[in-house]
Amino acid sequence: MIEAIDLTKRYEESTLALDALNLKVAPGEIYFLLGANGAGKTTVINIFLNFVEPTAGRALINGVDVTADALEAKKYLSYVSEDLMLYGNFTARQNLDFFARLGGKQGLKRDDYYQVLREVGLEERAFEQKVKEFSKGMRQKVGLAAAIVKDAPAILLDEPTSGLDPKVGAELMETLSELRSRRKAILVATHDIFRATEVADRIGIMKEGRKVMERTRGELEHEDLQTLYLDYMRGGFRTDMRTGTAGL
Repeated sequence: MIEAIDLTKRYEESTLALDALNLKVAPGEIYFLLGANGAGKTTVINIFLNFVEPTAGRALINGVDVTADALEAKKYLSYVSEDLMLYGNFTARQNLDFFARLGGKQGLKRDDYYQVLREVGLEERAFEQKVKEFSKGMRQKVGLAAAIVKDAPAILLDEPTSGLDPKVGAELMETLSELRSRRKAILVATHDIFRATEVADRIGIMKEGRKVMERTRGELEHEDLQTLYLDYMRGGFRTDMRTGTAGL
């Protein structure tokens, strides 16, 4: 499980980047966190990764506090960023091998890596091709493959479909749906409203550091998410009566 409990971040210049966020992503669930630039999405991701420490509250991965025991928490977490830090002179398969070993996975063979690369939709001709020759979509597939190889129960993704063509974006969402069926808890920080309505089990909207709305897929069946999102972005704060979160 991925869980934030009253998670707050105030920077030294007194900027409140995150205001008492409460959030849960259960095993077998995909949660999309939407919001404009500066809404607090990246701060949430960075706290879960222990890149920054919260001012107050707790961030838990599989029940482990990421601030109190960062190394233990990272055993249960995989991360796919918008700008992947892959090794350009390594092939796709060599990158997987490197990150698998870094994550403590031993004994994996070439065919094991090939199977995962097939799973994410990378063409077989690219398995032994240097990553520096890859398009952004191909790099994203390798990054997701690395997350799959680690086999962690929780996965964080930051703008995974940014700059991708529709076909590659759809393939990545199909892979996330497959990971959900394996009981992974998946948190996606994104601007991508279309993909949110397509695959998310729950959707939250962030504005100025606050979660202003949260809905399940069922609750959104009779609402237009884009219209709802724009209403929240244009309005002031109130309380979302369905969830008790601060809203318009």
